[in-house]
Order: sequence, then structure tokens, then C-alpha cells
Amino acid sequence: MHTINATDISYTQEPEFEQVINTHIAQLWENRQEGKLKAKDGTQLYWCKLTHENHQKALIVVNGRIESAWKYQELFYDFFKQGYDIYSFDHRGQGLSSHLAPNPEMGHVHEFDDYLDDMDLVLKSFDLSRYQQRHVLAHSMGGNIATRYIQTRPAHNFDKIALSAPMYGVNVPWYLKPIAPFVAQIMTAIYGANLCPWVSSYVAKPFEINPLSSSEVRYHWFRDLYERMPELKIGGPSTRWVWQGLMAAKQCIQQTRQVKIPLLLVQAGADQIVSNQDQQRFVSKLSRTNQHAKMVTVEGAKHEVLFEKDAYRNQALDAVSHFFSKQ
Repeated sequence: MHTINATDISYTQEPEFEQVINTHIAQLWENRQEGKLKAKDGTQLYWCKLTHENHQKALIVVNGRIESAWKYQELFYDFFKQGYDIYSFDHRGQGLSSHLAPNPEMGHVHEFDDYLDDMDLVLKSFDLSRYQQRHVLAHSMGGNIATRYIQTRPAHNFDKIALSAPMYGVNVPWYLKPIAPFVAQIMTAIYGANLCPWVSSYVAKPFEINPLSSSEVRYHWFRDLYERMPELKIGGPSTRWVWQGLMAAKQCIQQTRQVKIPLLLVQAGADQIVSNQDQQRFVSKLSRTNQHAKMVTVEGAKHEVLFEKDAYRNQALDAVSHFFSKQ
């Protein structure tokens, strides 16, 4: 176990990962409560929670594109041991929620605001009012969704938000950045709810060339999970998803003034998926109106810093754990 001095915080480590994921983590996961809620348009939304009667803190985990709460069992375990009740859900169009496109392996959404309405519905179904602390931990696209949620729902009751490699822009060449939303909008008009022409359905990249994680054991575990549960598989996005996602990313940066709670951004130094430059812009702008905004860069980490090898993941979890526990 990795332990931080002077505290009792510890996380699962790679040498023991196989053993812990199949014993302690599996036992905790067996005790989850789960179900589905019906969104305004009939979409089924999967949710789950892990609770203990003695816990006084709640953590809402908002996952990224192509992900499911099932993928986050290790993270849930690491925070559950810190005394958090864990709440999570799968976004529309992925995971165990309704898939929206004719091709079930295509990531699709009609309006990005649908994600925010879904999050609102799910959160209202959880009774979070009894907790002394309520925090959000969100990754990638989930970081964008959680940011937009806080910006558009000023009555939210969260105390702090931590973001792992949030999608405030995608990693495209500088000369494409200004025109990318417009291009995606045009392509949506041409292709409708079809895959972007340059992407494919689900493909599990070999570990050696994957852009997500340097942890072989964690990478193979979540790829194996998707083989055991093929309904979790999502490949490339639709042109409409790209257009809507880029517009929402822009709004995150435009409306920083609406984020009034302490915010921590954990940046993956070697991220090839989202734009680190846009994350810096976001934090720099937010810092003008929010003195409790902070960014930590985990140098060398790939995009999925919460699924990275221990040297990177421990840094990220230390930063988040300390941020949440600090008075």
C-alpha cells in the first residue's frame, strides 16, 4: 500500500493490484446498490452507490467519454477506505445507460445540455443532504460536464470539485483550433448522427501504443472488463458529439466566474487526448475571481491519470485527497 506520512491514506498499488481487485475491491463492489432512472426523453440512466452508515462524506464520481462506473472500482475502493460514500452514474449514450446511436458502439449525444439534465436528475435521486462534506471528482469529458453543471446550477450543494484531465479543449493542431467547432457543425449537417469519418467503432489498442495509461496491469484490467461486458464498449464519437463537446468546452472557459467553490485541476503532463493549454487558460482565468483555484501537473502522466502507473497515480490521488481534506 502507498501511505502518505502523518495520515492513514493508502491506495492500491500495482504489485498487489491483481490480488486486491479480485478480493477486497470485488467484495466492496458486490455490496453496491444500483439501478436505472428514466430521463425526460425516456433514456435509461444507470447509477450506483457504495455507502456505509458511519460515513459522513460523499464523493460524486463523474466519468469520461467511453467510460462506465464499472471501470472505477479501484478508485471507489481507495476513497471508500477514506470514509467517503461513493455515488456515480453512466452518461447517456455509454456504459450501462441507453446507447443513443444506430451503431451502439458510437459515442453520441443530441445536446450537451442533456448530460447536465441527466446529472441533475441522478443527483436529486440521491439523498446527499445528510453529509457533512459533498465533493465531486470528475475525469475528462466528465470534468467538462461537472464544470458546466456547477456553472449552470448555482443552487448545487457541493463543497469542492476536483478535475482529472478535464476536457476544456481537445488536442488538435493550433491552426485547427479556431475553426474546429465550425467544421464539426458543418460535418454534423452533412453526416448527421454518424461516426466522424476519421474514427471507428471500439478498438482495443495494444498497450504499447495506447495513449491512455502507462500502467500495464490497470490498462489490461479495464480492457478485459470491456471484453467481459461488451455492452460497455464505445468507439469513436459522432460528428454531433464533437460539435457539442467543443461548444461546451468553450463555455467552460467563458463562464469561469460561475465557479465559486474551491477547485483543483490535476493535469496529465503527457496528455495526448485533451488540451493542457486550454486547462491552463481555464485555471488562469478562474483564479481572477476564485482564490481557491489550483492546478497540479503530474509530469509524464498520460490522459487517464487515475488509471496510471503508481508513480503518477499516487501523486494525483495525494493531490485530490489533500485538497478534499483541507479545511
